[in-house]
Amino acid sequence: MTKPMLPKTAEKKPPEEAPIDTVAEAPAEAKEPEAPPPEPTAPEASTEAVEEPAPPADGEAVVAEGSPAGEEGVPSEPAPAPEPEPEPEPEPVGTPSSEPIGLCVDDISDTTISLKWRTPEKVGSAGIDGYGVEYCKEGSDEWIPAFEGLTERTSVIIRDLPTGEKMLFRVRAYNVAGPSPPATLPQAVTIREIMQRPKIWIPRNLRQTLIKKVGETVNLVIPFQGKPRPKVTWTKNGEPLDPKQVSVRNSDTDSILFIRKTDRKDSGLYELQVQIENVEDRGNVTIQIVDLPGAPQNLKVVDVWGFNVALEWKPPKDNGNCDIIGYTIQKADKKTMEWYTVHEQYRRTNCVVSDLIMGNEYVFRVFALNMVGLSPEPCLSKDSAYIQKTGIAYKPPNYKEHDFSEAPKFTHPLVNRSVIAGYNATLSCSVRGSPKPKITWYKNKMDISNEAKYRMFSKQGVLTLEIRKPCPFDGGVYMCKAVNDSGEDIVECKLEVR
Repeated sequence: MTKPMLPKTAEKKPPEEAPIDTVAEAPAEAKEPEAPPPEPTAPEASTEAVEEPAPPADGEAVVAEGSPAGEEGVPSEPAPAPEPEPEPEPEPVGTPSSEPIGLCVDDISDTTISLKWRTPEKVGSAGIDGYGVEYCKEGSDEWIPAFEGLTERTSVIIRDLPTGEKMLFRVRAYNVAGPSPPATLPQAVTIREIMQRPKIWIPRNLRQTLIKKVGETVNLVIPFQGKPRPKVTWTKNGEPLDPKQVSVRNSDTDSILFIRKTDRKDSGLYELQVQIENVEDRGNVTIQIVDLPGAPQNLKVVDVWGFNVALEWKPPKDNGNCDIIGYTIQKADKKTMEWYTVHEQYRRTNCVVSDLIMGNEYVFRVFALNMVGLSPEPCLSKDSAYIQKTGIAYKPPNYKEHDFSEAPKFTHPLVNRSVIAGYNATLSCSVRGSPKPKITWYKNKMDISNEAKYRMFSKQGVLTLEIRKPCPFDGGVYMCKAVNDSGEDIVECKLEVR
Protein backbone atom coordinates (compact mmCIF):
# COMPACT_ATOMS: atom_id res chain seq x y z
CA MET A 1 0.00 0.00 0.00
CA THR A 2 1.75 3.12 -1.24
CA LYS A 3 0.05 5.85 0.75
CA PRO A 4 0.38 4.39 4.30
CA MET A 5 3.89 3.06 3.65
CA LEU A 6 5.36 6.39 2.64
CA PRO A 7 4.78 8.11 5.98
CA LYS A 8 6.37 5.14 7.76
CA THR A 9 9.44 5.31 5.54
CA ALA A 10 9.49 9.04 6.08
CA GLU A 11 9.75 8.44 9.85
CA LYS A 12 12.45 5.78 9.59
CA LYS A 13 14.52 7.12 6.64
CA PRO A 14 15.89 10.57 5.98
CA PRO A 15 13.61 12.85 3.98
CA GLU A 16 15.97 12.84 0.97
CA GLU A 17 15.21 9.20 0.14
CA ALA A 18 11.44 9.67 -0.17
CA PRO A 19 11.48 11.33 -3.64
CA ILE A 20 14.03 8.76 -4.85
CA ASP A 21 11.59 5.95 -4.06
CA THR A 22 8.75 7.68 -5.85
CA VAL A 23 10.87 8.31 -8.90
CA ALA A 24 11.93 4.70 -8.97
CA GLU A 25 8.40 3.50 -8.84
CA ALA A 26 6.98 5.89 -11.46
CA PRO A 27 9.15 4.82 -14.47
CA ALA A 28 8.55 1.19 -13.66
CA GLU A 29 4.87 1.64 -13.96
CA ALA A 30 5.26 3.81 -17.10
CA LYS A 31 7.19 1.06 -18.90
CA GLU A 32 4.48 -1.52 -18.27
CA PRO A 33 1.97 -1.32 -21.13
CA GLU A 34 -0.73 -3.20 -19.23
CA ALA A 35 -3.27 -1.35 -17.08
CA PRO A 36 -4.12 -4.09 -14.54
CA PRO A 37 -0.95 -3.75 -12.43
CA PRO A 38 -1.70 -0.22 -11.24
CA GLU A 39 -5.36 -1.13 -10.51
CA PRO A 40 -4.64 -2.70 -7.10
CA THR A 41 -2.87 0.50 -6.09
CA ALA A 42 -5.82 2.62 -7.16
CA PRO A 43 -8.25 1.17 -4.56
CA GLU A 44 -5.56 1.50 -1.88
CA ALA A 45 -5.37 5.19 -2.53
CA SER A 46 -9.11 5.37 -2.12
CA THR A 47 -9.31 9.08 -1.65
CA GLU A 48 -8.21 9.75 -5.25
CA ALA A 49 -9.88 6.85 -7.01
CA VAL A 50 -13.39 7.63 -5.79
CA GLU A 51 -13.66 10.92 -7.62
CA GLU A 52 -12.10 9.76 -10.94
CA PRO A 53 -13.61 6.40 -11.88
CA ALA A 54 -12.30 6.83 -15.54
CA PRO A 55 -10.21 4.01 -17.06
CA PRO A 56 -6.84 4.01 -15.42
CA ALA A 57 -4.05 5.29 -17.61
CA ASP A 58 -0.33 5.13 -17.10
CA GLY A 59 -0.07 8.81 -16.38
CA GLU A 60 -2.86 8.75 -13.89
CA ALA A 61 -1.29 5.83 -12.07
CA VAL A 62 1.94 7.80 -11.83
CA VAL A 63 0.05 10.71 -10.35
CA ALA A 64 -1.62 8.48 -7.79
CA GLU A 65 1.71 7.15 -6.59
CA GLY A 66 3.47 10.43 -6.80
CA SER A 67 0.77 12.33 -4.95
CA PRO A 68 2.21 11.71 -1.47
CA ALA A 69 5.40 13.38 -2.48
CA GLY A 70 3.56 16.40 -3.74
CA GLU A 71 0.98 16.67 -0.95
CA GLU A 72 0.74 20.40 -1.40
CA GLY A 73 -1.62 20.03 -4.34
CA VAL A 74 -3.72 17.17 -2.91
CA PRO A 75 -5.52 19.02 -0.08
CA SER A 76 -7.22 21.15 -2.72
CA GLU A 77 -9.46 18.16 -3.43
CA PRO A 78 -12.59 18.14 -1.16
CA ALA A 79 -12.82 14.33 -0.84
CA PRO A 80 -9.91 13.47 1.54
CA ALA A 81 -10.77 16.18 4.09
CA PRO A 82 -14.00 14.72 5.61
CA GLU A 83 -12.76 11.09 5.68
CA PRO A 84 -9.88 11.26 8.20
CA GLU A 85 -11.98 13.27 10.71
CA PRO A 86 -14.33 10.47 11.90
CA GLU A 87 -11.47 7.97 12.25
CA PRO A 88 -9.75 9.51 15.30
CA GLU A 89 -13.00 9.93 17.28
CA PRO A 90 -11.97 9.82 20.93
CA GLU A 91 -13.47 6.86 22.84
CA PRO A 92 -14.81 7.54 26.35
CA VAL A 93 -12.09 6.82 28.83
CA GLY A 94 -13.17 5.20 32.16
CA THR A 95 -11.93 6.05 35.60
CA PRO A 96 -9.63 3.85 37.66
CA SER A 97 -11.30 1.55 40.15
CA SER A 98 -10.92 1.84 43.92
CA GLU A 99 -8.23 -0.14 45.72
CA PRO A 100 -8.71 -3.89 46.35
CA ILE A 101 -10.05 -4.69 49.81
CA GLY A 102 -9.23 -7.30 52.45
CA LEU A 103 -5.59 -7.86 51.52
CA CYS A 104 -4.17 -10.45 53.91
CA VAL A 105 -1.64 -13.28 54.20
CA ASP A 106 -3.15 -16.70 53.49
CA ASP A 107 0.01 -18.81 53.98
CA ILE A 108 3.74 -18.35 54.29
CA SER A 109 6.91 -20.47 54.11
CA ASP A 110 10.66 -19.88 54.08
CA THR A 111 10.69 -18.60 50.47
CA THR A 112 7.06 -18.12 49.44
CA ILE A 113 4.02 -16.19 50.58
CA SER A 114 0.37 -16.57 49.59
CA LEU A 115 -1.75 -13.41 49.46
CA LYS A 116 -5.46 -13.00 48.88
CA TRP A 117 -7.83 -10.03 48.53
CA ARG A 118 -11.31 -9.13 47.36
CA THR A 119 -12.61 -7.18 44.36
CA PRO A 120 -12.66 -3.36 44.79
CA GLU A 121 -15.92 -1.81 45.96
CA LYS A 122 -16.00 0.63 43.01
CA VAL A 123 -15.14 -1.04 39.71
CA GLY A 124 -16.50 1.53 37.24
CA SER A 125 -17.75 1.14 33.68
CA ALA A 126 -14.32 0.19 32.32
CA GLY A 127 -14.20 -3.02 34.40
CA ILE A 128 -10.97 -4.57 35.66
CA ASP A 129 -8.33 -6.01 33.34
CA GLY A 130 -6.33 -7.62 36.16
CA TYR A 131 -4.28 -7.11 39.29
CA GLY A 132 -0.64 -6.27 39.78
CA VAL A 133 1.30 -7.30 42.88
CA GLU A 134 4.48 -5.60 44.11
CA TYR A 135 6.81 -6.03 47.07
CA CYS A 136 9.73 -4.26 48.66
CA LYS A 137 11.97 -4.68 51.68
CA GLU A 138 11.09 -2.88 54.88
CA GLY A 139 12.71 0.56 54.92
CA SER A 140 13.03 0.70 51.13
CA ASP A 141 10.90 2.57 48.59
CA GLU A 142 11.82 0.37 45.63
CA TRP A 143 8.72 -1.64 44.71
CA ILE A 144 9.43 -4.72 42.58
CA PRO A 145 6.71 -6.42 40.48
CA ALA A 146 6.09 -9.94 41.73
CA PHE A 147 5.45 -11.25 38.18
CA GLU A 148 5.16 -10.00 34.62
CA GLY A 149 1.82 -8.77 33.40
CA LEU A 150 -1.46 -8.97 35.32
CA THR A 151 -3.46 -11.72 37.00
CA GLU A 152 -7.23 -12.00 36.93
CA ARG A 153 -7.39 -14.04 40.15
CA THR A 154 -7.81 -12.52 43.64
CA SER A 155 -5.04 -14.64 45.14
CA VAL A 156 -1.42 -15.16 44.28
CA ILE A 157 1.65 -17.10 45.45
CA ILE A 158 4.96 -15.21 45.30
CA ARG A 159 8.04 -17.43 45.20
CA ASP A 160 11.81 -17.08 45.60
CA LEU A 161 11.68 -14.52 48.41
CA PRO A 162 14.68 -14.04 50.72
CA THR A 163 14.31 -16.06 53.91
CA GLY A 164 14.16 -14.00 57.12
CA GLU A 165 13.62 -10.67 55.39
CA LYS A 166 10.80 -8.35 56.39
CA MET A 167 8.82 -7.51 53.28
CA LEU A 168 5.94 -5.20 52.43
CA PHE A 169 3.35 -6.13 49.80
CA ARG A 170 0.75 -4.17 47.88
CA VAL A 171 -1.86 -4.88 45.19
CA ARG A 172 -3.36 -2.61 42.52
CA ALA A 173 -6.30 -3.12 40.16
CA TYR A 174 -5.73 -2.12 36.52
CA ASN A 175 -8.14 -1.11 33.74
CA VAL A 176 -7.97 1.04 30.61
CA ALA A 177 -7.82 4.18 32.76
CA GLY A 178 -4.75 2.98 34.63
CA PRO A 179 -3.92 1.55 38.07
CA SER A 180 -6.05 1.99 41.19
CA PRO A 181 -4.69 3.21 44.54
CA PRO A 182 -2.67 0.40 46.16
CA ALA A 183 -3.91 -1.88 48.94
CA THR A 184 -0.95 -2.47 51.26
CA LEU A 185 -0.47 -4.86 54.17
CA PRO A 186 -0.62 -2.95 57.47
CA GLN A 187 2.80 -4.19 58.60
CA ALA A 188 5.85 -5.92 57.24
CA VAL A 189 5.89 -9.73 57.03
CA THR A 190 8.92 -11.83 57.95
CA ILE A 191 9.48 -14.50 55.31
CA ARG A 192 9.72 -17.65 57.39
CA GLU A 193 7.65 -20.79 57.54
CA ILE A 194 4.82 -21.05 60.08
CA MET A 195 5.14 -24.62 61.25
CA GLN A 196 1.77 -24.53 63.03
CA ARG A 197 -0.94 -21.95 62.49
CA PRO A 198 -2.03 -20.08 65.64
CA LYS A 199 -5.19 -21.48 67.22
CA ILE A 200 -6.92 -20.69 70.54
CA TRP A 201 -8.83 -23.38 72.46
CA ILE A 202 -11.41 -21.73 74.74
CA PRO A 203 -12.41 -24.17 77.56
CA ARG A 204 -16.07 -25.19 77.57
CA ASN A 205 -16.82 -23.54 80.94
CA LEU A 206 -15.55 -20.18 79.63
CA ARG A 207 -17.69 -20.13 76.48
CA GLN A 208 -20.47 -18.59 78.56
CA THR A 209 -20.29 -15.65 80.94
CA LEU A 210 -18.01 -16.29 83.93
CA ILE A 211 -19.72 -14.91 87.06
CA LYS A 212 -17.67 -14.12 90.17
CA LYS A 213 -18.48 -12.32 93.40
CA VAL A 214 -16.61 -9.21 94.47
CA GLY A 215 -13.39 -10.17 96.24
CA GLU A 216 -13.05 -13.61 94.65
CA THR A 217 -10.06 -14.71 92.57
CA VAL A 218 -10.10 -15.14 88.79
CA ASN A 219 -7.59 -17.55 87.26
CA LEU A 220 -8.11 -18.24 83.54
CA VAL A 221 -5.91 -20.75 81.70
CA ILE A 222 -6.39 -20.50 77.92
CA PRO A 223 -4.46 -23.08 75.85
CA PHE A 224 -3.32 -22.31 72.32
CA GLN A 225 -1.02 -23.63 69.61
CA GLY A 226 1.38 -22.11 67.12
CA LYS A 227 4.97 -22.52 65.88
CA PRO A 228 7.12 -20.55 66.01
CA ARG A 229 5.96 -19.18 69.36
CA PRO A 230 3.18 -16.68 68.65
CA LYS A 231 2.84 -13.20 70.04
CA VAL A 232 0.15 -13.15 72.78
CA THR A 233 -1.93 -10.04 73.52
CA TRP A 234 -4.78 -9.51 76.02
CA THR A 235 -7.28 -6.63 75.81
CA LYS A 236 -10.32 -5.68 77.86
CA ASN A 237 -13.20 -4.04 75.97
CA GLY A 238 -10.73 -3.23 73.19
CA GLU A 239 -8.20 -1.52 75.50
CA PRO A 240 -4.92 -2.78 77.03
CA LEU A 241 -5.08 -4.40 80.47
CA ASP A 242 -4.12 -2.58 83.65
CA PRO A 243 -0.99 -4.41 84.93
CA LYS A 244 -1.71 -3.23 88.48
CA GLN A 245 -5.04 -5.07 88.55
CA VAL A 246 -4.55 -7.99 86.10
CA SER A 247 -1.54 -10.30 85.78
CA VAL A 248 -0.78 -12.25 82.61
CA ARG A 249 1.70 -15.11 82.23
CA ASN A 250 2.40 -16.73 78.86
CA SER A 251 4.08 -19.99 77.90
CA ASP A 252 4.55 -21.83 74.62
CA THR A 253 1.18 -23.58 74.92
CA ASP A 254 -1.10 -21.42 77.10
CA SER A 255 -1.81 -18.00 78.59
CA ILE A 256 -2.89 -17.37 82.19
CA LEU A 257 -4.95 -14.34 83.22
CA PHE A 258 -4.99 -13.80 87.01
CA ILE A 259 -6.94 -11.33 89.16
CA ARG A 260 -6.18 -11.74 92.84
CA LYS A 261 -9.12 -9.76 94.24
CA THR A 262 -11.91 -8.88 91.85
CA ASP A 263 -13.82 -5.63 91.79
CA ARG A 264 -16.93 -4.51 89.93
CA LYS A 265 -14.81 -2.62 87.41
CA ASP A 266 -13.16 -5.90 86.35
CA SER A 267 -16.35 -6.90 84.51
CA GLY A 268 -16.12 -6.83 80.73
CA LEU A 269 -15.11 -8.64 77.56
CA TYR A 270 -11.55 -9.98 77.64
CA GLU A 271 -10.05 -10.81 74.25
CA LEU A 272 -6.99 -12.98 73.67
CA GLN A 273 -5.05 -12.64 70.42
CA VAL A 274 -2.24 -14.97 69.30
CA GLN A 275 -0.35 -13.85 66.21
CA ILE A 276 2.47 -15.17 64.04
CA GLU A 277 3.38 -12.49 61.54
CA ASN A 278 0.09 -11.58 59.81
CA VAL A 279 -1.67 -14.85 60.74
CA GLU A 280 -3.71 -14.58 63.94
CA ASP A 281 -6.53 -16.10 65.98
CA ARG A 282 -8.78 -14.49 68.61
CA GLY A 283 -10.82 -15.75 71.54
CA ASN A 284 -13.23 -13.97 73.92
CA VAL A 285 -14.08 -14.51 77.59
CA THR A 286 -16.83 -12.49 79.30
CA ILE A 287 -16.38 -11.88 83.04
CA GLN A 288 -19.19 -10.55 85.24
CA ILE A 289 -18.37 -9.45 88.80
CA VAL A 290 -21.49 -9.31 90.98
CA ASP A 291 -22.13 -7.76 94.38
CA LEU A 292 -24.92 -7.28 96.90
CA PRO A 293 -27.68 -4.93 95.70
CA GLY A 294 -28.53 -1.57 97.18
CA ALA A 295 -31.60 -0.88 99.28
CA PRO A 296 -35.02 -0.37 97.62
CA GLN A 297 -36.29 3.19 97.42
CA ASN A 298 -39.29 5.20 98.56
CA LEU A 299 -41.23 2.63 100.60
CA LYS A 300 -44.63 4.08 101.51
CA VAL A 301 -48.00 3.01 102.94
CA VAL A 302 -50.58 3.37 100.18
CA ASP A 303 -53.77 2.31 101.98
CA VAL A 304 -55.05 0.90 105.28
CA TRP A 305 -58.37 -0.95 105.60
CA GLY A 306 -59.57 -3.45 108.17
CA PHE A 307 -56.61 -5.60 109.20
CA ASN A 308 -54.70 -4.95 105.94
CA VAL A 309 -52.05 -2.50 104.76
CA ALA A 310 -51.01 -1.87 101.12
CA LEU A 311 -47.31 -1.06 100.53
CA GLU A 312 -45.44 0.21 97.48
CA TRP A 313 -41.74 0.87 96.70
CA LYS A 314 -39.24 1.29 93.86
CA PRO A 315 -36.33 -0.96 92.79
CA PRO A 316 -32.82 -0.10 94.05
CA LYS A 317 -30.53 2.11 91.99
CA ASP A 318 -27.68 -0.41 92.32
CA ASN A 319 -28.69 -3.97 91.42
CA GLY A 320 -25.23 -5.41 92.17
CA ASN A 321 -24.44 -5.92 88.45
CA CYS A 322 -27.08 -8.70 88.16
CA ASP A 323 -30.85 -9.05 88.11
CA ILE A 324 -33.02 -8.48 91.20
CA ILE A 325 -34.78 -11.80 91.86
CA GLY A 326 -37.09 -10.68 94.66
CA TYR A 327 -37.77 -8.67 97.81
CA THR A 328 -38.15 -9.52 101.50
CA ILE A 329 -40.88 -7.56 103.35
CA GLN A 330 -40.92 -7.35 107.14
CA LYS A 331 -43.27 -5.77 109.70
CA ALA A 332 -42.81 -4.61 113.32
CA ASP A 333 -45.11 -3.40 116.07
CA LYS A 334 -43.97 0.02 117.27
CA LYS A 335 -44.34 -1.12 120.89
CA THR A 336 -41.81 -3.97 120.66
CA MET A 337 -39.98 -3.19 117.35
CA GLU A 338 -39.46 -6.89 116.75
CA TRP A 339 -39.27 -7.62 113.03
CA TYR A 340 -41.21 -10.48 111.44
CA THR A 341 -40.97 -11.56 107.80
CA VAL A 342 -44.19 -11.23 105.84
CA HIS A 343 -43.03 -12.14 102.27
CA GLU A 344 -39.81 -13.71 100.95
CA GLN A 345 -38.54 -13.56 97.35
CA TYR A 346 -41.55 -11.44 96.47
CA ARG A 347 -41.09 -10.34 92.85
CA ARG A 348 -43.42 -7.34 92.60
CA THR A 349 -42.81 -3.81 93.90
CA ASN A 350 -46.13 -3.65 95.77
CA CYS A 351 -47.82 -5.96 98.25
CA VAL A 352 -50.59 -6.28 100.85
CA VAL A 353 -49.76 -7.15 104.47
CA SER A 354 -52.73 -8.91 106.11
CA ASP A 355 -53.71 -10.36 109.50
CA LEU A 356 -52.59 -7.33 111.49
CA ILE A 357 -53.71 -6.94 115.11
CA MET A 358 -56.45 -4.44 115.90
CA GLY A 359 -55.25 -1.47 117.98
CA ASN A 360 -51.56 -1.82 117.08
CA GLU A 361 -49.38 0.53 115.02
CA TYR A 362 -46.99 -1.02 112.51
CA VAL A 363 -43.90 0.02 110.56
CA PHE A 364 -42.44 -1.84 107.56
CA ARG A 365 -39.11 -2.38 105.78
CA VAL A 366 -38.04 -4.02 102.50
CA PHE A 367 -34.77 -5.74 101.45
CA ALA A 368 -33.71 -6.33 97.82
CA LEU A 369 -32.43 -9.79 96.82
CA ASN A 370 -30.16 -10.88 93.96
CA MET A 371 -28.04 -13.97 93.28
CA VAL A 372 -25.47 -12.83 95.86
CA GLY A 373 -27.91 -12.19 98.70
CA LEU A 374 -29.98 -9.56 100.51
CA SER A 375 -29.09 -5.90 100.40
CA PRO A 376 -27.03 -4.82 103.45
CA GLU A 377 -29.47 -2.03 104.30
CA PRO A 378 -33.29 -2.09 104.10
CA CYS A 379 -35.65 0.65 103.08
CA LEU A 380 -37.86 1.76 105.99
CA SER A 381 -41.37 3.13 105.56
CA LYS A 382 -41.65 6.82 106.38
CA ASP A 383 -45.23 6.46 107.69
CA SER A 384 -46.73 3.95 110.13
CA ALA A 385 -50.06 2.15 109.81
CA TYR A 386 -52.53 2.14 112.73
CA ILE A 387 -55.18 -0.60 112.87
CA GLN A 388 -58.25 0.98 114.45
CA LYS A 389 -60.31 -0.82 117.13
CA THR A 390 -63.75 0.52 116.43
CA GLY A 391 -65.82 1.17 113.38
CA ILE A 392 -65.43 -2.34 112.07
CA ALA A 393 -68.91 -3.46 111.07
CA TYR A 394 -69.15 -5.90 108.24
CA LYS A 395 -72.04 -5.28 105.92
CA PRO A 396 -72.54 -8.19 103.59
CA PRO A 397 -73.27 -7.06 100.06
CA ASN A 398 -76.70 -7.63 98.61
CA TYR A 399 -76.60 -9.81 95.55
CA LYS A 400 -79.53 -10.47 93.29
CA GLU A 401 -80.18 -14.14 93.11
CA HIS A 402 -79.61 -15.60 89.72
CA ASP A 403 -82.45 -17.45 88.08
CA PHE A 404 -81.09 -20.87 87.19
CA SER A 405 -84.42 -22.26 85.95
CA GLU A 406 -84.31 -23.86 82.51
CA ALA A 407 -86.98 -25.55 80.41
CA PRO A 408 -86.41 -29.30 79.72
CA LYS A 409 -84.44 -30.11 76.62
CA PHE A 410 -83.41 -33.50 75.31
CA THR A 411 -79.71 -33.49 74.59
CA HIS A 412 -79.72 -37.06 73.18
CA PRO A 413 -82.85 -38.29 71.34
CA LEU A 414 -84.40 -41.77 71.21
CA VAL A 415 -83.20 -43.95 68.33
CA ASN A 416 -85.39 -46.28 66.23
CA ARG A 417 -84.64 -49.92 67.09
CA SER A 418 -85.38 -53.42 65.84
CA VAL A 419 -85.15 -56.15 68.53
CA ILE A 420 -85.69 -59.91 68.74
CA ALA A 421 -88.73 -61.21 70.58
CA GLY A 422 -88.03 -62.80 73.95
CA TYR A 423 -84.91 -60.75 74.78
CA ASN A 424 -85.07 -57.68 77.02
CA ALA A 425 -84.75 -54.39 75.10
CA THR A 426 -83.90 -50.86 76.29
CA LEU A 427 -84.53 -47.36 74.92
CA SER A 428 -82.28 -44.51 76.16
CA CYS A 429 -82.16 -40.72 75.90
CA SER A 430 -80.81 -37.80 77.94
CA VAL A 431 -82.47 -34.61 79.14
CA ARG A 432 -81.54 -31.49 81.06
CA GLY A 433 -83.61 -28.88 82.85
CA SER A 434 -83.94 -26.92 86.09
CA PRO A 435 -85.73 -27.72 88.29
CA LYS A 436 -85.50 -31.45 87.62
CA PRO A 437 -88.22 -32.31 85.10
CA LYS A 438 -90.89 -35.01 85.60
CA ILE A 439 -90.47 -37.89 83.12
CA THR A 440 -93.36 -39.80 81.54
CA TRP A 441 -93.09 -42.66 79.00
CA TYR A 442 -95.75 -43.39 76.35
CA LYS A 443 -96.43 -46.23 73.91
CA ASN A 444 -98.59 -45.27 70.99
CA LYS A 445 -99.52 -42.17 73.05
CA MET A 446 -100.65 -44.36 75.96
CA ASP A 447 -99.10 -43.83 79.39
CA ILE A 448 -97.13 -46.94 80.39
CA SER A 449 -95.68 -45.65 83.66
CA ASN A 450 -97.67 -48.10 85.83
CA GLU A 451 -97.36 -51.22 83.68
CA ALA A 452 -95.29 -54.06 85.12
CA LYS A 453 -93.81 -55.04 81.75
CA TYR A 454 -91.77 -51.81 81.69
CA ARG A 455 -89.12 -50.43 84.04
CA MET A 456 -87.98 -46.76 83.97
CA PHE A 457 -84.58 -45.53 85.15
CA SER A 458 -83.19 -41.97 85.55
CA LYS A 459 -79.57 -41.32 86.49
CA GLN A 460 -77.94 -37.86 86.15
CA GLY A 461 -80.20 -36.93 83.28
CA VAL A 462 -79.90 -40.25 81.39
CA LEU A 463 -83.35 -41.83 80.94
CA THR A 464 -83.76 -45.57 80.19
CA LEU A 465 -86.89 -47.61 79.44
CA GLU A 466 -86.49 -51.40 79.79
CA ILE A 467 -88.99 -53.68 78.02
CA ARG A 468 -89.01 -57.18 79.48
CA LYS A 469 -89.10 -60.02 76.92
CA PRO A 470 -90.91 -58.09 74.23
CA CYS A 471 -93.26 -59.78 71.77
CA PRO A 472 -94.46 -58.51 68.39
CA PHE A 473 -97.37 -56.87 70.18
CA ASP A 474 -94.92 -54.59 72.03
CA GLY A 475 -93.78 -52.91 68.79
CA GLY A 476 -94.92 -49.36 68.11
CA VAL A 477 -94.06 -45.69 68.69
CA TYR A 478 -92.54 -44.94 72.09
CA MET A 479 -92.37 -41.35 73.40
CA CYS A 480 -90.60 -39.75 76.38
CA LYS A 481 -91.95 -36.50 77.80
CA ALA A 482 -90.12 -34.17 80.24
CA VAL A 483 -92.08 -31.43 82.07
CA ASN A 484 -91.13 -28.75 84.66
CA ASP A 485 -92.32 -25.25 85.59
CA SER A 486 -90.36 -23.66 82.74
CA GLY A 487 -91.72 -25.83 79.94
CA GLU A 488 -91.69 -29.29 78.42
CA ASP A 489 -90.03 -31.33 75.66
CA ILE A 490 -90.74 -34.66 74.00
CA VAL A 491 -88.78 -37.20 71.98
CA GLU A 492 -89.99 -40.41 70.29
CA CYS A 493 -88.82 -43.43 68.30
CA LYS A 494 -90.16 -46.59 66.61
CA LEU A 495 -89.61 -50.09 68.03
CA GLU A 496 -89.90 -53.20 65.84
CA VAL A 497 -90.02 -56.65 67.45
CA ARG A 498 -89.03 -59.58 65.20
